[in-house]
Amino acid sequence: MSAFAPLPLGQRIPASLHAVSCSLPTMRDVRGYEEKDPAVTRHMTSGYPRFVVHPLLSQLAANFARPPGLAGHPLWLVSSAAMAGRLAAHLGAAAVRVHDHGVHGVAHPPSPELAARAKVFLQNVGGFLSSRAAEDELVRRGLRPAAEPEELFAGDARAEVRRHLQPAFPGVADADLLLANCGMNAVDSAFRAVSELQAARGRTVWIQLGWLYLDTIALLQKFTAAPADYVYVRDVFDLAALEQVFAAHAGRVAGIVAEVPTNPLIQTPDVAAIAALARKHGARVVLDPTIASAFNLEVLPQADVVVTSLTKYAASAGDLTAGLVVVNPASPDAAPLRRIIASHLEPLPARDLARLAVEIGRVSGVLARIHASVPPVVAFLERHPAVHEVYWALHPASRANYLRVARNPGAVGGMITFTLRGPLEEFYDRLRLPKGPSFGMTTTLICPFMYLAHYDLVSTAAGRAELAASGLNPDLLRLSLGTEPVADIIAALAEALG
Repeated sequence: MSAFAPLPLGQRIPASLHAVSCSLPTMRDVRGYEEKDPAVTRHMTSGYPRFVVHPLLSQLAANFARPPGLAGHPLWLVSSAAMAGRLAAHLGAAAVRVHDHGVHGVAHPPSPELAARAKVFLQNVGGFLSSRAAEDELVRRGLRPAAEPEELFAGDARAEVRRHLQPAFPGVADADLLLANCGMNAVDSAFRAVSELQAARGRTVWIQLGWLYLDTIALLQKFTAAPADYVYVRDVFDLAALEQVFAAHAGRVAGIVAEVPTNPLIQTPDVAAIAALARKHGARVVLDPTIASAFNLEVLPQADVVVTSLTKYAASAGDLTAGLVVVNPASPDAAPLRRIIASHLEPLPARDLARLAVEIGRVSGVLARIHASVPPVVAFLERHPAVHEVYWALHPASRANYLRVARNPGAVGGMITFTLRGPLEEFYDRLRLPKGPSFGMTTTLICPFMYLAHYDLVSTAAGRAELAASGLNPDLLRLSLGTEPVADIIAALAEALG
């Protein structure tokens, strides 16, 4: 009997109140979700927490004490007083900060434009209130009978999480393993800290190396000092192009942001060469190993700062978000970076931390099972006549670069992306695997990644041309392997491929 049963539209993945993924079983559902078609969105009980406002947050907002005059105003519940201040400043004079029993939010007059700006800002920087924090507050107010039962760590959860992180960052003090409420807040905090230090030196230019995760791109595009200070180097392997950027902006480059490997093409740049080039020119290097996991890669020696999402792999049940920032103690700016980053990070709520402390203890076993499945799935896809291209950590284009930073040759992470020779929709709709956003879970997940992350580009001719210029096929599929039997995963793929 197969491990995979059909999941209806909108079902949480996993079946937890705090699930970070949800089922989008057909391409029609994917397009309807992106276009906010009520026929689709009415089925969406939740979704990825930075993109879909959790129903617990909506319930709490509806019962929030508001000053006179704010009745009927949209209210965004955020992770801290500091985040409320940032959001209010971003929205301008129309925004009003509110708080109720230690929970903070920002209200504004009814306006689709203001609502869109607020939501996208909180998505970009990781500023939403946690669903568990909202649940706890609803219980305290008597609006829910009790929190959903789950296994929580009973001791010092922060110490337990750091204990499991230490092997991935040997030589780094426990206090310097800086936890955040999600991976994007980790990226945002590191970017802001490096920007503050480098701006004082006249350095405001940031380099995006290769196609990165959409919100990382958004941070670089929106929050550099001026539009001209954002520079995109399309080819992660083109060191000559990188050198040209340094020459064109002599003495002005603040930093480079790179994913190791990239999302979604799983390309690994030569991080040692990049680090040497950056140091030569006084720039700082921010590396993100989320796609394959910081547990698999040793990248801190080549970085000034490592940022990663612990939502992936560490929280392998798929029911919480968390992030991590680690400063290289050998970085010239190590001391001020630690201080500034710590001041910017949004805290990981206590119950999320206690849940993470349980799940992170399973990470080595989860990764071992995932790693055993990746090569046979890759081999199957590469042999199948309906599959056009397959990308993974050991793809020939960057295999050597990946192995230079991998802790062992089999530590490949769980991500595979591939393209088809035939229509995407027919394959996707037939496939029995769970279909939804996120990755690094015990549950196998597949999604038409460019549709979910960059629908604005996929749905226009100009956008598709932009993707093509970056070597991205709009119909690329992103497959994240879980811990189910590999024979069942391959059988489901074979059935859909025909």
